[in-house]
Amino acid sequence: MRKILFAVLFFPLLALAQYPTKPIRMIVPFPAGGPADIFGRALAQGMSEQLGQPVVIENVGGVGGVLGVDRAIKSSPDGYTLGFNSGSTLSIAPYSFAKLPYDVKKDVALITLVVRVPEVLAVHPSLPVNSLAELVAYAKANPGKVNFGSAGGGSITHLAGELLKAEAKIDLVHVPYKGGAPAVNDLLGGQVQMGIFDVPILLGHIRAGKLKALAVTSAR
Repeated sequence: MRKILFAVLFFPLLALAQYPTKPIRMIVPFPAGGPADIFGRALAQGMSEQLGQPVVIENVGGVGGVLGVDRAIKSSPDGYTLGFNSGSTLSIAPYSFAKLPYDVKKDVALITLVVRVPEVLAVHPSLPVNSLAELVAYAKANPGKVNFGSAGGGSITHLAGELLKAEAKIDLVHVPYKGGAPAVNDLLGGQVQMGIFDVPILLGHIRAGKLKALAVTSAR
């Protein structure tokens, strides 16, 4: 499973030749330091250089990205508010929440796919496993004693853990956070034992020996 990030325009851009004439706000519905924030800032920098106006990131985390999406949708419809979202906020949230404060089909206009990112299943070094098979065996021998952190309920990182639970028939405890960054911080600190997150935000920690990588969601 791959996480798909989108740049999303919530309101039609003004059809003016001089657009933009002022800074553009890009809302990232997750905390700073997470994958969406990292990719969003890279996109904003490139856009600023090409458009000649600053593209300012605003992080609005919470409820698996729903709060940030709602903030963007309720912004002034002047063409100066963009949203940078993951697939979870647009394709998963409508089916994982009983009611959303917005309608994805009516209130959001997609601009482009920005990046596809594979996920990596990583565990804290204190967990006595070194492969996916060992993790499954350990979880079966210790039902309910292995927990995993996610970027929030209904996020791809949450559903990936639930899929592992269902396919491997193991009992893992889900610990939701308000974004990937705080979840990874607690994974590094051992407050949670495992997580399935974007490769870019875990790769440095894995290479430094702070986390153990057990599997990836891509072919290689």
